[in-house]
Amino acid sequence: MITKASALDILPMTSERCQFARQLRQRATEPEDVLWSLLRNRRLDGLKFRRQVPLLGYTVDFICIDRKLIVEIDGRQHGWEAGYDEARTAEIERHGFRVVRFSNADVVDDRDAVIAAIRKAIGG
Repeated sequence: MITKASALDILPMTSERCQFARQLRQRATEPEDVLWSLLRNRRLDGLKFRRQVPLLGYTVDFICIDRKLIVEIDGRQHGWEAGYDEARTAEIERHGFRVVRFSNADVVDDRDAVIAAIRKAIGG
């Protein structure tokens, strides 16, 4: 389990990165809004999730620091950026996080399966 002090060590935030994350939160996609409605306010098993968080030079879609879990939602552009996504995931996982990915369609069309997969990833 990650402590607050160590979480701050791996979450260095510059004002530019904070501003970028804020902009992403303000213009969330429909799938991001759908998943956020299921995760926010500790709605999933009492776990604290945050969205659009700067981490290791990236901005991750959703993070549960207590369980070291990253949830990413991939739109069409991720098919073109598969190599980048693989390298990004590998770097994040080297720091002890687990990354789970879902397509936009998964989130919009089968919320129950997405939530079940997140629960499985956190061991719940």
